[in-house]
Amino acid sequence: MGLKGCEVVLDNPWNTYYAGQTVNGQVNLTFDSAKKVRGIIIRFLGEANTEWSDTRRVTNSEGRDEEETVTYKGHEEYFQIQYYLLGGKNSAEIELPAGTHTYPFTCALPPTLPSSFEGEFGHVRFTIKVTLDRPWKFDQDMKMAFTVIAPVDLNLNPRVKEPFKLELEKTFCCFCCRSGPLSVITTIPVTGYVSGQVIPITCECDNASSVGITTVKFVLRKRVTFHTQQPRAEKKESKITIAELGIGPVGANESRTFTQQLEIPPLPPTNLVNCGIIGLDYDLHVECSVSGPHRNLSGNIPITLGTIPLASFKPPAPYTDVPAQVPTQPGEDPSMAPTQPVSPASPPNGAGGALGWNVADSAGAQLYPNIPPPQFVETQFRAPKIIGRDDSEHTKVIGDAFAPRYPTFQFNPSAPPMHN
Repeated sequence: MGLKGCEVVLDNPWNTYYAGQTVNGQVNLTFDSAKKVRGIIIRFLGEANTEWSDTRRVTNSEGRDEEETVTYKGHEEYFQIQYYLLGGKNSAEIELPAGTHTYPFTCALPPTLPSSFEGEFGHVRFTIKVTLDRPWKFDQDMKMAFTVIAPVDLNLNPRVKEPFKLELEKTFCCFCCRSGPLSVITTIPVTGYVSGQVIPITCECDNASSVGITTVKFVLRKRVTFHTQQPRAEKKESKITIAELGIGPVGANESRTFTQQLEIPPLPPTNLVNCGIIGLDYDLHVECSVSGPHRNLSGNIPITLGTIPLASFKPPAPYTDVPAQVPTQPGEDPSMAPTQPVSPASPPNGAGGALGWNVADSAGAQLYPNIPPPQFVETQFRAPKIIGRDDSEHTKVIGDAFAPRYPTFQFNPSAPPMHN
């Protein structure tokens, strides 16, 4: 058979890097018999793709109705680095004996990469492909994906540090009589959060009307806009519910105040900075459902999701006998795993070019002493496949279904207190 297995081992245990860091690792190829190759190629690729199809009925030249399907595509390439781990393009044939062969590699990531993202109609994806260049035969390709994070420091955005108040009000007319107003006021302390936090919600329902509130629903939504360039510029928008909760009821001529917390799961940061074909925003959608044949009240609160939380949080809870849920052993936390200055594109200090990316490093610790290091947790949004447009039918995927990992924090309390 020849090739028995291919393993790509990265120096980060979570296969997660920040833009500007250096990726180091090794390729382990195992053969159960001697294998002849011209060389072994490794390729690092960062790209974004969007794609969907629309079908409509059109009239053809003969006057008959028929269905026409148009496929729209968008593409951006951020970087591509390729070189030989063994041999070369014009090398003589090399025979590799049976057994495991190890080849180290390195790649400096550009500092302006967008964050990894997987969506229904597009993705931002970073991959490593290992190719056995075989003379007179099909090349054998092995491919895996890894996560890249573009740091978003919420402390640099003054707008997200302020509280936000959403006021919904309505007056009903019942049997020619005008009722008192229904007022629903929703307040959150800040609009900037990170994965792992909870959004503290205060909702004041003052119902002076004769119409009851059945429920007030709070929905954290991911709003994605996909863009294409071929055959023409088009866009498609999708709204995905991330988390939701409801309160109520509130009867007619009744007033109640509710406090709730909505947890944020692992998610990519807002905007996908440096990606031109996928836009990403979040909001807290508030919908007040009322009884009877009346229209509901609704409104949105913008939410900015970052990778470095606001420093206005209180310190984490004091030590208890309960086991910590964050990694405690060196090397388990990828935020503490240094990269090695082996790439000529890396700074001489070995920081990988992403200075200040890690809130747990010396500079970050001085700026934000109350912020704990993050965990890196897989998101629920997975890639159905990572085989791309330039892959062949002979390309094999290394590992399980890919899901990006995002920095996820644990706090107690989770947000600044509400100010009266």
